[in-house]
Amino acid sequence: MINIVLDTNIIVSAALSSEGNPANIIKLIAVNENMQIYYSPAILDEYKKVLSYERLNLSEEKQIRAINLIEKNGVCVQPETSDIPMPDESDRIFYDTAKAINAYLVTGNLKHYPEETQIVMPARFVEIFGKGE
Repeated sequence: MINIVLDTNIIVSAALSSEGNPANIIKLIAVNENMQIYYSPAILDEYKKVLSYERLNLSEEKQIRAINLIEKNGVCVQPETSDIPMPDESDRIFYDTAKAINAYLVTGNLKHYPEETQIVMPARFVEIFGKGE
């Protein structure tokens, strides 16, 4: 099983466009039974908050669809809070969740996380696992 945690920027990018690597990752997860999305209550709250930003101009339907996809296909976990130094403290929720279940953390902001092999950009994830077509 390939465990995956998606940073908010991946969810937002996929909601904004059906093209590109973030959308390909969502498609890949949808068709691959060996892939599992994980999230925590704090991550789900973050997704909801950011998807509702007025500047993103996402319809309520798209927001609900994105959240439903995560809740329906994902597994909610409550990780312990780590004490590893983080470049961006607000990203700790994603890091701790990924570490708790030995998951790939897919993000568009590598600089916000410690350098680790399972923290990857969307293009790298697609390169490793395919596009999900």
